[in-house]
Amino acid sequence: MWEAINNVFKIPELKRRIMFTLALLAVYRMGTHIPIPGVDSAQLAKFMSEHAEGIFGFLDMFSGGAFNQMTVFALGIMPYISASIILQLMTVVVPALERLSKEGEAGRKKITQYTRYGTVGLSLIQSLGIAIGLEGMRGGTLVNGGGGWGFRVMTMITLTAGTAFIMWLGEQITERGIGNGISLIIFAGIVAGVPRSFIRTIQQIIRGDMRLTSLIAILIIIVIVTAATVMMQQAQRRLPVQYAKRVVGRRMMGGSSTHIPIRINSAGVMPVIFASSIIMFPVTILKFAANPDRPFVQWLFDNLQPGSLMYIVIYIAAIIFFTYFYTAIIFNPVDLADNMKKYGGFIPGIRPGRNTSQYIDRVLTRITLVGALFLSAIAVLPTFLYRYLDVQFYFGGTALLIVVGVGLDTIQQIESHLLMRHYNGFLRKGRIRGGRR
Repeated sequence: MWEAINNVFKIPELKRRIMFTLALLAVYRMGTHIPIPGVDSAQLAKFMSEHAEGIFGFLDMFSGGAFNQMTVFALGIMPYISASIILQLMTVVVPALERLSKEGEAGRKKITQYTRYGTVGLSLIQSLGIAIGLEGMRGGTLVNGGGGWGFRVMTMITLTAGTAFIMWLGEQITERGIGNGISLIIFAGIVAGVPRSFIRTIQQIIRGDMRLTSLIAILIIIVIVTAATVMMQQAQRRLPVQYAKRVVGRRMMGGSSTHIPIRINSAGVMPVIFASSIIMFPVTILKFAANPDRPFVQWLFDNLQPGSLMYIVIYIAAIIFFTYFYTAIIFNPVDLADNMKKYGGFIPGIRPGRNTSQYIDRVLTRITLVGALFLSAIAVLPTFLYRYLDVQFYFGGTALLIVVGVGLDTIQQIESHLLMRHYNGFLRKGRIRGGRR
């Protein structure tokens, strides 16, 4: 590993990309400490500490601690992810957007532009809900009892601009840095909360609220879940492919055997991020609209709290749906079967063409279900541990999935840069070792 790290800094382009990524992530972390105007930070911190559980804690995890401090990045990147999901769903059902998605680079840029507009719209709606909620919070969270439309408009502009800036940071990291920028921003926010969770755990042990055996159990669970997540992220089903011999010019081509690697979890951690984003958007609005005078809204909000039965059911259903949805976007069995038939390839025992695409689709459907159920199980693990074993699992299942998944994807991108330039990478098992320059 140390050799691989040393090799990273021998490649000027890779070194520049990594330093650029770290610099923008540092900018993001600085922005999580700049409060929005008109909010009494001391009173807000007191209120948030009293309501750290539930949706506030969930929102704070994805915003990297910015939500509980109500900083300019309080909305985080979730409005952008929600807008992306909406555009992708509309691409399937709206013919005009479907045609646009097939127009190559120009169509992709247009859809990205629509996604940005959607991000701004969702941010304005959510920030208005937050502003109204801040006005109604007990304990006077606003400076000098402020409020009104002046405060609301200022909050909307500030939070929307913060989300737009995070969106720009993510796009810059993806284009000029290393890894997926949006995923890395979420990754950075979650990792930033690990020391706080560790300190909280130590304090519980000192006060006697947590036994040492519980801490050991948590550490064992983290190791097991991390290992299982890595195994599932890397696991794949290999479909054998045989290429028939054919004459090209005066040469005999083909006759080789290979395989199609189909990952059990082709969608990675995106279904978890998508499902979390979709649930958090309405719950954020409900939080500030909930009122004892509105019994249905209050009931809906109470039953959509993280840990409630309704929340768990909807969360699992959303993860399974987005696992299949995202897999269908990135993996097309029909195109794969057509390309195989074009170059004389076939799966032994399966006729080329339509039968091959149906066979691949059947295999993909089955193994995707395994991946979706695994993601769901890990995501609801903290709730299960707390309800039935009374174990506080701060580094929760959702956070762990995102951290491990994003970390693996980023390492693999760095690995590809190293191998392309004939350097030894991080992953040694199952590949040809690169030579040294």
